[in-house]
Amino acid sequence: MKVLAPRRPINDTQQSGQTLGRGMDFALVVLVFLGVGYGLDRWLDTKPAFMIGLVVFSVIGQFIKMYYEYTQAMEALEAERAAKRVGRAA
Repeated sequence: MKVLAPRRPINDTQQSGQTLGRGMDFALVVLVFLGVGYGLDRWLDTKPAFMIGLVVFSVIGQFIKMYYEYTQAMEALEAERAAKRVGRAA
């Protein structure tokens, strides 16, 4: 009786390390902007205006960054796939 599934090697398509890195990047950038906003709010006595504004700005910026990274990765994969088709046809 097998309790655990057999181990499979992690291949390049899973990219688990990159996914973890992207998540950490997202969280740390938002936290940095939150900290900067908190500091500005304390200094200018405008609580929570800068905190909210900078967090929203950082989240929108991170999503835009992820969109462009995804688009670039898909274009590279499509080019690789097209090159394989041309290689097979020749």
